[in-house]
Amino acid sequence: MAGGKGCGCLPFALGALLLVAWFGQDVRVPPLEVEQYDPRSPRRPMPGWGDEQFVIEDSPDGPADSMGTAFAVDRDGAWLTAQHVTHDCTRVGLEDGRFARPVSRVLESREADAALVRDGLPSSSALPLSNRAPQPGTPGYHMGFPAGKPTLVLSELIGEASARRGRSDLTQPVLAWAEKGRIPTGDGTLSGISGGPVFAEDGRVVGVNSASADRRGRILTTAPDAVARLTRASGAVDDRPVAYPFAGSADAESRFAAWLDEGVIRRIYCDVDEKRGG
Repeated sequence: MAGGKGCGCLPFALGALLLVAWFGQDVRVPPLEVEQYDPRSPRRPMPGWGDEQFVIEDSPDGPADSMGTAFAVDRDGAWLTAQHVTHDCTRVGLEDGRFARPVSRVLESREADAALVRDGLPSSSALPLSNRAPQPGTPGYHMGFPAGKPTLVLSELIGEASARRGRSDLTQPVLAWAEKGRIPTGDGTLSGISGGPVFAEDGRVVGVNSASADRRGRILTTAPDAVARLTRASGAVDDRPVAYPFAGSADAESRFAAWLDEGVIRRIYCDVDEKRGG
């Protein structure tokens, strides 16, 4: 097995320059309920993945107010994001104009860095999911909000790998991608793209953005079959949207802009209680 390669998580810490007001903060909101889903067991181990292994480094300061990306997978309010975006939050909210609208029901995967919001905002459309990894060498299109700004990241699939988060002994299957470019052009941190979708060239989502190694130009995303198991277990995803292949980066950029306008891809916020966040 290859030696572990360090990667950083991708939520964007909220500072003084990026503040968000919570919708209905003066109104009683149901407490956040987070369930855990883990299909693994000694009798039913998950299939093995590639030999390359990454170590995803957690923030040394512990949980903090942060922002990631989420995308609609069912028009009735089911949204996917990264598990580390919602984990240890006191409340979680989806962007709704100038506000964050709180959600109360989240299902977090234990086998992959993915979480599903069950009671999010309704959406005019949903993004199509795949349960199969594309072939190595094929292009990928990552969408989200690095440093809070809408960005399309272009990549090429290296292949299947595994990742271990922080001090955990558990490994998770991931796809490893080599970054090839960004629209708009930039070379800053990818923090904030966590939870956003990565598309294969056939137009289907093949994972959730999870971590990156900026110096090596690597992006890690969740395994598509693990995300498929999470959505099935949630019982909240009934839509089966049609997928249309991408005709290149310009087409991907155009669709990303349209999904932003329609609210199919949004920022998602984590608020950490001061007593828990330190």
